[in-house]
Amino acid sequence: MTQPVDPVRLTADLIRCPSVTPEEGGALNLLQGILEDAGFECHRVDRAGTPNLFARWGRKGANRTFGFNGHTDVVPVGDAAAWTHDPFGGEIADGWLWGRGATDMKSGVAAFAAAAVDFVRETPPDGAIVLTITGDEEGPGKDGTVALLDWMRAQGEGMSVCLVGEPTCPERMGEMIKIGRRGSMTVHFEAQGVQGHSAYPHRAKNPLHALVRLMDRVASHPLDQGTAHFDASTLAITTIDTGNTASNVIPAKARATVNIRFNDAHSSVSLADWLRSEAASVERETGVHFSLRIEVSGESFVTPPSDFVRLVAGSVRAETGLDPVLSTSGGTSDARFVKDHCPVVEFGLVGRTMHQVDERVEVAQIHQLKAVYGRILRDYFA
Repeated sequence: MTQPVDPVRLTADLIRCPSVTPEEGGALNLLQGILEDAGFECHRVDRAGTPNLFARWGRKGANRTFGFNGHTDVVPVGDAAAWTHDPFGGEIADGWLWGRGATDMKSGVAAFAAAAVDFVRETPPDGAIVLTITGDEEGPGKDGTVALLDWMRAQGEGMSVCLVGEPTCPERMGEMIKIGRRGSMTVHFEAQGVQGHSAYPHRAKNPLHALVRLMDRVASHPLDQGTAHFDASTLAITTIDTGNTASNVIPAKARATVNIRFNDAHSSVSLADWLRSEAASVERETGVHFSLRIEVSGESFVTPPSDFVRLVAGSVRAETGLDPVLSTSGGTSDARFVKDHCPVVEFGLVGRTMHQVDERVEVAQIHQLKAVYGRILRDYFA
């Protein structure tokens, strides 16, 4: 009889693959070998130098297809000398597995890959299982999960539902499921005035006065009071710059940047229109010209409570003993791309140490996570 896949050993093996974005580091090759041995049909879907892996067990176009999504790329280790254990050593000590990616999210990928392999070997389902794994979640994200979904669309591949294995629990395993995410956008403002001597301000047009006025207006304006599934949207000024080193010179230009995390009361388009309107108002008042450059990381979305959400929540409850909160908190994830393909939720480990020096995960949690994913598969195909 084939032995079950050990998710802890697989996590450790993945940690030993130095897959700092955009390097593949051997991680996807390792997973492809394991999945193909279990009967998964695998395709590398690399795009623009970004490594991606698609794997499917079962027939394309099956009546129901359960999807998992995750990433094997990791952020840089920082000062390697500051780590207690080798960041790419995959060492186990005191009940913890240490290394970059231990939490975010090689453990999640290992757990869902192990659960999927064991499931199709033990009880081949009536349907299909798809794994989409990218090497570009921590980077720009333009050629990772997006490339996989583009390829799937072209090939006639699909998922009925998808679970993203990102760490979702703040403190205790099982306490939170993500059913949506806030939108995120960054807006760069440039104010163009007229340079002059600070003793004769009437002969200049001070871009800083105009820019500070604009920043005060947008930062003081409450965007909303929150919605049914989201907290209130937020706007944060992250920098104001001129590069001016002379105290007696009014500069010609000034720049500022804001970051907005927004709920489903807004879209990036509606917020951009509001910001342009505010900038135009200050421009009329001051004569200083504003230009805006807008970068959108993702729109807000929510997967409303449904049979799929209840199935995932029930499996988490059965394996952890906790009734998970259905949350939309946190930053962005690749779920923001998957939501355009099929209903998507996220569940994974406790994320306290992700991106930190000495990133680590409790060994017991990895086994528990595999058990949750295995139960989800059994209940979904029951």
